[in-house]
Amino acid sequence: MAKVYATGRRKTAVAKVWLENGNGQLTINGQTLDAWLGGHESIKKRVTQPLNVAKQETSVNIIVKTLGGGYSAQADAARHGISRALVAFDEQFRAILKPYGLLTRDSRSVERKKFGKKKARKSSQFSKR
Repeated sequence: MAKVYATGRRKTAVAKVWLENGNGQLTINGQTLDAWLGGHESIKKRVTQPLNVAKQETSVNIIVKTLGGGYSAQADAARHGISRALVAFDEQFRAILKPYGLLTRDSRSVERKKFGKKKARKSSQFSKR
């Protein structure tokens, strides 16, 4: 099958994912997963979770381009994009990935700052006099 494209999102981060048949290479922003995330082992596991669940670690090549947000949000966006790309690649993966919640976009994002407040909800200390 040809290349499959999917988009993953988390907070303000966006991941563009291309998936094709191959030998298990995972490239993120032109780097390997180890070079991109360094010593963050738990975040590396989150990125590769869809591949582990679907047992596709060594049968597909993945190229990911991420932008926006921090490295943790980018990693979660990559995870979402990889999951969606696997479903576009083969519809049978949907039944495998759905129970793990890998196809659901995490809609939590930062609440906007309101005027008169220091942050979204934090006010200055109350003084009676």
